[in-house]
Amino acid sequence: MAGISDSLSAISKRIGSACRDAGRDRSSVRLVAVSKTFPAEAVREAIASGQQDFGESRVQEAEPKIAAVGGSPHWHFIGRVQRNKVRRILPLFGTIHAVDSLKLASYCDRTAGELGLRPRIFLQVNPADEESKGGFAPEELAVHFAVLRDLPDLEIIGLMCIPPAVEDPEDSRKWFRALRLLRDKLERDHDCRLPALSMGMSGDFEIAIAEGATHVRVGTAIFGGRAYRVDGELG
Repeated sequence: MAGISDSLSAISKRIGSACRDAGRDRSSVRLVAVSKTFPAEAVREAIASGQQDFGESRVQEAEPKIAAVGGSPHWHFIGRVQRNKVRRILPLFGTIHAVDSLKLASYCDRTAGELGLRPRIFLQVNPADEESKGGFAPEELAVHFAVLRDLPDLEIIGLMCIPPAVEDPEDSRKWFRALRLLRDKLERDHDCRLPALSMGMSGDFEIAIAEGATHVRVGTAIFGGRAYRVDGELG
């Protein structure tokens, strides 16, 4: 059975191949190793193999893990952001992947200002309008984007989505493409840069890279199967 180091190497090669096929530079895609439900020892093993970006989705699990790991990895919060946890989340995570409403973004902005922080933010989009998932509807994001862009204490770097569950990864392509096209339209309409797209997980990250992903969230293909599901499995 492959260890974490071997799995990271295999994923890196697949990312490199997907980038070559898409005519992209390998450095344009960041691998976020989704370490939720796995112990600090697994994270340290991944760090020893050169991995520096890790994703967690429950602050109560992440707090002791981050303290135990120490060092300088970059932590990404990839779970549903609950308002009552924002004050705990912001000091721990440099990047947050699932800000899904103007109200939540505004609260994060005020809290970040109070804490003297400026986190990197992905706005979560729900392109398929699934009731079970959070996120802006594309037309809703277009309406609110001018306000979101001007929030002073959030660095909005791009968009994130979780496509509907499918058996064939190729069926996710249209949702990844829709997110990229929405990003491109927002950039044109608001004369701004949104350089990042967080999309693609263990089963479909190569399709996501072909459609422009800059951050892929991969967990089970690195660390193995989880004992339980967390937050809808965002990675």
